[in-house]
Amino acid sequence: MHDEPVTFDVAEVDRLLTTTRSVRKKLDLERDVPTDLILELIDVAEQAPSGSNQASRRWLIVRDEHLKKELAEIYRAAGSGLFEAMSQTDAGAQTTAQRVFSSAGHLAMNLERVPALVMLGIWGVYDGSGKPSLFDSSIQAGWSFCLAARARGLGTAWTTLLLERREEVADLLGIPGGFTQVVMFPVAYSSQDNFKPVVRRPAQEITYMDQWGFTDANIPLDQRANPFEGRGVCVSIDVNAPAERVWELATDITTPSRHCKEAAGAVWDEGTTPGVGATFKGKNATDDTGHPAIDAVVMRLVGAMEWETPCTVTAWDPGRHFEYGVGEAGNPWAIWGFRIEPLLGGEVRLEHYLVHGAAVSGTAMAALENPAEADAIVTGRFRVVRDNLVQVVGGMKKEAET
Repeated sequence: MHDEPVTFDVAEVDRLLTTTRSVRKKLDLERDVPTDLILELIDVAEQAPSGSNQASRRWLIVRDEHLKKELAEIYRAAGSGLFEAMSQTDAGAQTTAQRVFSSAGHLAMNLERVPALVMLGIWGVYDGSGKPSLFDSSIQAGWSFCLAARARGLGTAWTTLLLERREEVADLLGIPGGFTQVVMFPVAYSSQDNFKPVVRRPAQEITYMDQWGFTDANIPLDQRANPFEGRGVCVSIDVNAPAERVWELATDITTPSRHCKEAAGAVWDEGTTPGVGATFKGKNATDDTGHPAIDAVVMRLVGAMEWETPCTVTAWDPGRHFEYGVGEAGNPWAIWGFRIEPLLGGEVRLEHYLVHGAAVSGTAMAALENPAEADAIVTGRFRVVRDNLVQVVGGMKKEAET
């Protein structure tokens, strides 16, 4: 196998990709941006792929002071409710979200001062069919525009608030029917260049393998305590309820048993106080673990399709994250948990997950004893677990919203 030649400086390309931020507060509102330079950015962006290679994208550069002022007024009117909602969410704390919301408000108040406002759209009208033919021919060009701007010392921000008042925008700028507005970019030189990658959830937490919800921490095989360490299942659901209420349900260890047949109950150990290090006993019962080989292991070890597990709380971040290990403390065979992410407008995203630990579970034992069927064993079990997790978060959503 021959190494492929590298024709780009990968480190510089990655720096461009990971530091192209939405720039709002750091836009230089006093320095002009030549039209020729903006046209250069559009030429670069137009090299992006498009559906059927049809040249349907169109760009509109707005520099007229009167038009920018009217667009800014429409923008502020469109965002008034949004900015109010922002102030009532987790943005009230000293978080990244607060900084984003603060900078969004700054841009809204100064939009008419930006040297140029660039609008991207495409011929065609979205019909609600779910087919992304319009957007898959425009989104990538928009991002290329942002990258090209960043490479030349310019700042941009991806803004879509004007779409809330697209008819007013069309009237103001003479945009015809049959054309879809997609995004507007404020464009200015950036007053600073100290942008850094931001904290995001790692790929292994948000990427599924072969089946929806199937995760893998991608531990090298020679470093796994067993072949299935780090593999897991994750599901999520949006809940229209306060994070405090969802947290209450997530940390009620009897909640799963109200919504999932396999979860037969749970009881805190006597004298324990809920928090990191707290212990409880979980009870499970099922007619089918997902594969006959796992059923056989359970029957051999327990003598019935019912079993009790020792559990130790490993994460307790109120309103955010509850996790516990199943098995020996410090060496669990399974890790279960809930994550709660506040969303704009007061909703939360609830995530429920399982990850195989280093110790050997019944599933891992069955797979190790039947290596030719290992993949089928794990897949069968994970499908059952996924169904159980879906039932639990669906039930929690109903409880929380009522």
